Amino acid sequence: MCIPFLEEFCLKRIEARVKTPFGEIVIEGDTPQEILNMLDLIPENFVEKMSDFIFNRLTLSGVQLKGIIELTTEGPIIVTRENLTHYEAAGLILYASDEHKNTVTQVQKLLESSSIKSMVPARLNEMTKRGQVFKPDPNKPEFKLTLQGEKWVETEVLTRLRKKAN
Repeated sequence: MCIPFLEEFCLKRIEARVKTPFGEIVIEGDTPQEILNMLDLIPENFVEKMSDFIFNRLTLSGVQLKGIIELTTEGPIIVTRENLTHYEAAGLILYASDEHKNTVTQVQKLLESSSIKSMVPARLNEMTKRGQVFKPDPNKPEFKLTLQGEKWVETEVLTRLRKKAN
């Protein structure tokens, strides 16, 4: 901290800028060691989590899912009136969920809120066999889209729904 009449003797703050897929992170400190200490505090998967968060909040709520999914306080709800298979509906819910994962119970509730009745546990187990979803932790009832599942939703499901919307 600088004393006003001794400003000429004060060191300037050091700034480190880190470019990421979602923008730029700026870290400031008074010394190089302070910046290194701050960098050590950042979790290993910080950039990945921020990218997912920003993608879900900005991209999904905007153009990409407009008229297909609506983000609510309860979670993503399917609003398209196009016919969807139960697999496509479950895939869309997972795709629009944080980190592309959710519990069986929550997917069931969100599909019901979307006026879609489905045997979600059976569909998710079949999607697991297809390589579209997996359980990150076998002890938890959560399912997450695989990269193959994400690509399937993007290239097949969303592409078809967007074409019909136009």
